[in-house]
Amino acid sequence: MSLAETIAPHLPYLRRFARALAGSQESGDAYVVAVLESLIEDPSSFPTDTQPRVGLYGRFLKVWNSVALNGVPAADSLDAKSRADHSLEAITPRARQAFLLASLEGFTTAQTAEILGCSGQEVTNLIHQAGEEIAEQTATDVLIIEDEPLISMDLETLVKGLGHRVSGIARTRREAIAEVRKSKPGLVLADIHLADGSSGLEAVNEILLGFDVPVIFITAYPERLLTGERPEPTFLITKPFEANTVRALISQALFFGTCARVPGSGASTASRSTSIGTARAS
Repeated sequence: MSLAETIAPHLPYLRRFARALAGSQESGDAYVVAVLESLIEDPSSFPTDTQPRVGLYGRFLKVWNSVALNGVPAADSLDAKSRADHSLEAITPRARQAFLLASLEGFTTAQTAEILGCSGQEVTNLIHQAGEEIAEQTATDVLIIEDEPLISMDLETLVKGLGHRVSGIARTRREAIAEVRKSKPGLVLADIHLADGSSGLEAVNEILLGFDVPVIFITAYPERLLTGERPEPTFLITKPFEANTVRALISQALFFGTCARVPGSGASTASRSTSIGTARAS
């Protein structure tokens, strides 16, 4: 099996990890491209003594961490906006990498340690550190757009467990628009397929026309949205979801304050604000 065939099944999920780490589709995809280019130039740099997915993520983080300002090689060839995104290095500590690898990507402690090149105990300490950072975030109101009662109840429990408030639960596009107009939430969790046959994507398109808010999409078919065609959602949860995955994505979405880019929406990315500093990229 060729290297391309080996890593291809893992690329959609690596892109999800990259954009969650960087806070935008553009920056995240730039890192993935840099990794692929490095492997094309030197295929022998891909480790063969570990699981392909572990090796791919390890290679990605070596690229991410290889340059002082956010780690993109050949930064002088990027446009002004992409260069501005390099300032995100200051707000993506090693603890956040460990937290996302374990919580979002589902790697075990041993796998996370192998990817980061550290001990299992250090991984445990890093994840604990990230948890403390997340706990310091300001609570916000969350709108849940979900038509399945059991799933909406699970999401409500998770949201409240993180110290946030649920401003409303919408089952249709119409209900979602009405809830946003009423409560102006600080975060939206949106299912793709809603009760009346309407689309969560369409609901979010309408919401983002006049109201900037971070959005996390929920779908059983992430591959349909992570196609490589622009724009794509920055934050995505796969059904059936793990509680830790939801917690990780909520923290990331609020951390970056990013408006998700939706297929067909043309919505722009909102200013990125952080709980660590005041660095922003337009």
